[in-house]
Amino acid sequence: MDSGRSGPATLILLSLVAGWSQGLEILSAPENVQAGDGDSVMLPCQFRVTNADIGPLDIEWSRTPTNLVDSPLIIIDYSGDRVYESQLEDMKGRVHFSSSDPKTGDASLNITRLKSTDSGRYHCKVKKSPGSKTISIKLSVLVRPSKPMCSVEGSQEIGKDVILKCSSEGTPPITYFWTREGSSMPSTAVADITQGTLKVKNATEAYSGNYKCVARNQIDSSQCFAKLAITSSSNNAGRTAGIVIAVLLFLLILAIIIWCLFWRKKKKTYEKEQSYEIREDVPAPKSRVSTARSYTVDSQRSSLGSMSPSNIEPYKTHYDRLATDDLERLPNHSPNINPSFKVAAPSLNRMGAVPVMIPAQHRDGSIV
Repeated sequence: MDSGRSGPATLILLSLVAGWSQGLEILSAPENVQAGDGDSVMLPCQFRVTNADIGPLDIEWSRTPTNLVDSPLIIIDYSGDRVYESQLEDMKGRVHFSSSDPKTGDASLNITRLKSTDSGRYHCKVKKSPGSKTISIKLSVLVRPSKPMCSVEGSQEIGKDVILKCSSEGTPPITYFWTREGSSMPSTAVADITQGTLKVKNATEAYSGNYKCVARNQIDSSQCFAKLAITSSSNNAGRTAGIVIAVLLFLLILAIIIWCLFWRKKKKTYEKEQSYEIREDVPAPKSRVSTARSYTVDSQRSSLGSMSPSNIEPYKTHYDRLATDDLERLPNHSPNINPSFKVAAPSLNRMGAVPVMIPAQHRDGSIV
């Protein structure tokens, strides 16, 4: 009886467990996804629910950096029929759900304008009580090869060995492929696809031409060109002579320009010094002694003009002596100067003042 009673209960319990195990489910997705920097990528996360999943739907995307040191960071989630976008500064505006309504069963994630820092492991967690599932996808953002640099090393002369080099930067590994435009590769050429070199041994004029290098990695490729011109040694000698002559002409022109600048500066300095020299045709200024004497005589004469006959006698004697000294200093070779002059006898004016009387004196010193 006990076993019969326990049988139906056991069947009910097993059916409930089976219902839970067949509830929420995330469909299979790739474990690794690769994309190039600047591109867009979709990380798939499609799920399926059953009638047993009766709780609210929650979807959460998080990212674990490649260094695996930091804890996962939530970049976007869906809860209560609402989308909450990323608050991470480096991913704002670049992360979206692929579907406008994730509850339909599509929780895939779109990331635009990829950067190398977006590389890492992404986790999609879908929860609808009582079910909950999580998947992880590793995203690798590959950097495209930069435009390579092509160069030619070695003497491009007949019989010499020449090396063509090509280098680029990007996500390794980068391989290099050399081709010759319009013709086949020289029979003596040896290429290194990992180092990007092409060595041409015992070069001839027939090896001249344009060579193309293509740098390629897992995501993209880029190219550059190098020109190979094999010539004889005599042509190289002529080219060297031309270069030497051009350099000498340049130095000569430079020397002429420097000399002209120096000569001009020297001329300006000379003209400046000449402007400070004293000209001989400019008369010398009057001495202070003559000016003082003139001032003394004029003042004396002015004073005499306002004096009366009673007090003019002392000044008359002094003035006669000054006049005699001035006449003695006159140059003898001046024929136009006549020292003889007469003054009328003094008479009183209306104000009662006696005018100045200047005595006349001959060359022999006698006074008239």
